[in-house]
Formats: sequence, structure tokens, C-alpha cells
Amino acid sequence: MDIYIFGQQLINGIVLGSTYGLIAIGYTMVYGIIGMINFAHGEVYMISSYMTAIAIALLTLLGINFLPIQLFLVLLLAMIFTGLYGWAIEKIAYRPLRGSTRLAPLISAIGVSLVLQNFAITSQGAKNQAIPPLIEGNFKIGGAEQFMQVTYVQAMIIIVSMLSMVALTWFIKKTPMGRACRAVQQDLVMSSILGVNSNRIISSVFIIGSVMAAIAGFLITLNYGTFDYFVGFKMGIKAFTAAVLGGIGSLPGALLGGILLGLSESLFSSFVNADYKDVFAFSLLVSILIFRPSGLLGKPAVEKV
Repeated sequence: MDIYIFGQQLINGIVLGSTYGLIAIGYTMVYGIIGMINFAHGEVYMISSYMTAIAIALLTLLGINFLPIQLFLVLLLAMIFTGLYGWAIEKIAYRPLRGSTRLAPLISAIGVSLVLQNFAITSQGAKNQAIPPLIEGNFKIGGAEQFMQVTYVQAMIIIVSMLSMVALTWFIKKTPMGRACRAVQQDLVMSSILGVNSNRIISSVFIIGSVMAAIAGFLITLNYGTFDYFVGFKMGIKAFTAAVLGGIGSLPGALLGGILLGLSESLFSSFVNADYKDVFAFSLLVSILIFRPSGLLGKPAVEKV
């Protein structure tokens, strides 16, 4: 086995897995707080891809071409608008159904997902969309003929993903809002009795998860340059798998599950068969859940009495 090929696939897997982990955070936070899966979260990621492209075109039209400023403003706009989508989804699809059966919010979220897909089709078209490459260049590791390379965008993806996870972990553990989130997670009714505004906390969790998806959409769009209205479904399924693999409800588990899923896809594609990479990834998930149903870093459910 060529060590450079193996190393390159490890790099590609970590890059892909980091983005899975960022999107998976949205699933794991919502589940951790209200015990439900936000199946419209993949479409939130899709919206962020469109917002990234629209913001780049708008800023270019306004003459804002200095790349660091442009990228910062694009990311900021994508985070703001995508956060608003997350807030709206909680307000429309989840809050009115919070006291109903578990099936009702699930169906509502799937309905929102279809609405967002069709909104993207009618407003932007069904064809693939693309942006020009904004960041070019790479780092090379190795000799002149055999080497591994990390593009500047890939390096940015890894760094931003890790920093986002560290910042979010600090926010949850050290801030008053984070303590309120943990209180609602432990017992929604009791935390409300003790003065925590549970509605505001739940809305904030949806917004935070959407912002993380916006960061992922921004980074992936810069890396690949293309996207379409269906990209949210595909990435959403992978990110949900990563969340379950790492232990849904665990923030470190979301990132760990994403990286493991990305590595398994990358290595299997390179050394076995790219056509069956998804089969291998989901087989890995099933195998782990057989022996550890709560996921790698998840905690077994404890019935409250």
C-alpha cells in the first residue's frame, strides 16, 4: 500500500468527516433537548449553500472583492439567514406539536423539508448551481513525484470545524445560556418551574444547530463549488448517521461520528470500491449499534421516575 495514497485518503476523510460533524451537531442538540429528530435540518444546510452563492454574487456586484472581508461577510450572512430558517422551523413545525405524539413533529419536519426543497427549485431552478473557485493553492507533504496535498480550503475546513466545536463546547459548559440548555435537557418541566424560559432555550438550540449547518454549507460550497436542491437530503442522511454513530445527544460524539464516517467512506472508496462506500458506512453503523446501542460516546437512556 502506498503510504502517500493512504495518507491522502486520511486527509480527505477527515475533511469530509469534519463537515458531517458540523451538520450532525444540529441533530444531536435538538434530540438532546426535546428528544426529537429535526428531519428538516438537511434542507437548512442546503439553504446555506444557496445563501453562500447568493452572498458572493451580491458582494461582488457591490464591489466588495477583498477576499478576507468578502468571505467573512458571506459567512456572516449565511449564518444569519440560516439561523432564521432554524428559528422558523421550530416555531412552525415543532412548537405547536410539542405536546402531541412523537410522530406528529416528525411528519411536520418532513413536510418542511419538502417545502424547502420545492422553494429552492422554484426560486433557483433544478439545475446544479456553481460558484467560481475563490481560494486556490495547497500545501504539499512529500517529495517531488510522490506527495500528499492539503488545499487551503481543506485546511480551512478542518481548522474552522475544530474551532467551532471547541467554541460550542465552551458555550454549553461555561455560559448561563449553556447551563440553561443543560437544565432543559435534564428536565424540561422542572427547569420551567425553576424559571428557565424553555421556549427561548429550545428556539436557541434550533438556531445554534442551523448556524453550524451554515458553517458547513459555506465551507463545502467553497471546497466543491457545486450544489443543488437535493444536496441537503444526501448530506442530512449522512450527518444523521454520524450523530447516531457518535452517540446522539453528545456534542463530541457528533464530531467523532462524522470523522469516522468520513474516513470509512474515503478509505473504502480508494482501496475497495467507490460504488459501495455508502453500504460499508451504514454497515459500520449497524455493527457499532449492535454492540453499543447508544453510540460510541452516547449515554444509555435512563427512565425518569
